[in-house]
Amino acid sequence: MIIASKPANEKERLNSLRRLKILDTISEDQYDNITELAAFVCGTKNAIISLIDEDRQWFKSKVGINVCETDRDISFCSHAINQPDEILEIPDTTKDERFIGNPLVTHPETPTIFYAGVPILSVDGYAIGTLCVLHDEPKELTSSQRKALKNLARQVEQLFKLHVANQALEISQKHLQKHNTLLKDFAATVSHDMKMPLANLIVTSDILNKKYSALIDDDGRQYLGYLKKSSLSLSDYITNILSHYESSSHDIEDRTTFNLNDVLEDIVELINIKHHCEINLPEVNHTIYCNQVALEQIFLNLISNSIKYNDKEETIINLEADIHSSHYEFRIIDNGIGIPQDKISYIFELFNTVGEYDRDGNQGHGIGLSTVKQLVESLGGSITAKSELGVSTTFTFTIER
Repeated sequence: MIIASKPANEKERLNSLRRLKILDTISEDQYDNITELAAFVCGTKNAIISLIDEDRQWFKSKVGINVCETDRDISFCSHAINQPDEILEIPDTTKDERFIGNPLVTHPETPTIFYAGVPILSVDGYAIGTLCVLHDEPKELTSSQRKALKNLARQVEQLFKLHVANQALEISQKHLQKHNTLLKDFAATVSHDMKMPLANLIVTSDILNKKYSALIDDDGRQYLGYLKKSSLSLSDYITNILSHYESSSHDIEDRTTFNLNDVLEDIVELINIKHHCEINLPEVNHTIYCNQVALEQIFLNLISNSIKYNDKEETIINLEADIHSSHYEFRIIDNGIGIPQDKISYIFELFNTVGEYDRDGNQGHGIGLSTVKQLVESLGGSITAKSELGVSTTFTFTIER
């Protein structure tokens, strides 16, 4: 028996194998399917996806073999990786000086008499193992079988590339989740710390206006009005930021059963409507099973927008709901100022605004609709908008049943 020499690039080859992070992982169907197909196509009892580690060969997938690894010194595949561009085929191992006396060949119950292995290359081009077939009798592959075995080895390489890509994606997702958590905590902390000084500014401006009005001229009162308005606007902005980041915490599985119209009536009462507004509830008071808090936030935001961004003497809002086999569908239809067609595509993006002013002369912050979209998606749904400028806007959203 001759022990295979180690490749000249052994150090780099082992580093490449370790970077793959696949040694000692559990069996996976996509690899097992390949070894089963290899054994079937080549007409052998055994097939293996073998990876050559420093002192062992480990089997990612195997057919007809009970062990998960063997010593590298007795490995046929250790010889195969020294010819990374060729298939190593041994019709009869008992007649090959490299394997005479090899315990895998002389095994009394399961001798390996035939071997054919195609080297498997890592993403960065190192021969890290093989796809091989083995049999307990002398054998020779046909040209078609050799071609099929090579093609299957290339499929293993593709799976390894996908494995690496998935690992990179998981790492990116973990980093993103970490950064999102930090950003959320930062936004919550900053927003909380800013709300109290703003509240003090608003209260102070009211006190100055009431207690010292005789000492303040018209310009002074106007400046105090600007101060209060700006403080209220900033306070609203901070509240919206907090709502946006809190919206990601809603769980689709946190569900309760409730009557839709009862919830909508509570929302309408909650909104401070300062002018004539007609809000028509759905004709049928559907029983809904979903995350009630999230749905309330969605409707509260959309109805509030329909009221704020309306230039008609009478605001009319129609609320509609339908139940489908897999989802609920809701529509909010208003007679407001509408949304320009060239801006509809990005109204749900964070901090993007249409540029219009509301009924009170305030401009939006571009947070509300982004929060709505995030809430809808957290409930397994989607949201779209359709609008005719100066006539009406319809928001349609679905959530999973």
